[in-house]
Amino acid sequence: PGLIKIRLKFLNDTEEVAVARPEDTVGILKSKYFPGQESQMKLIYRGQLLQDQARTLRSLRITDNSVIHCHRSRGATAATPALPDPGPAGPAAPGLPLGGGTLMVPTVMVVLALGWYFRINYRQLFTAPATVSLIGVTVLVTFLAFGVYGQ
Repeated sequence: PGLIKIRLKFLNDTEEVAVARPEDTVGILKSKYFPGQESQMKLIYRGQLLQDQARTLRSLRITDNSVIHCHRSRGATAATPALPDPGPAGPAAPGLPLGGGTLMVPTVMVVLALGWYFRINYRQLFTAPATVSLIGVTVLVTFLAFGVYGQ
């Protein structure tokens, strides 16, 4: 009695159910479900980063079946153990996280390819400065792609 269930949702769309009391603080929740990683964990509720470790769940209006988004920042100590892997997150290859940053370069490459398609097929619409700009952006994106994927 008096316990609430909180859904902890991670970036790879996996969820874990946390059971807590409304009087528990954000710090207690972190230490209970992320022992040893409290400083690395960022908890987000309704778009707000829960930074004050002393705030109670009740004061934050976290009720039964609320969703708290969890993110582990990588900037903390390397000696801290990683979170247990909750399982495969989809079609991504092992060791390659699939996120917005990973998809940015291929998306830009597709847009750039469309730019070249229109430059070739509708050359009357492209002035000399526009063509030079397209060449410059192509070179820049090429270096960016090799920088991201060449590591």
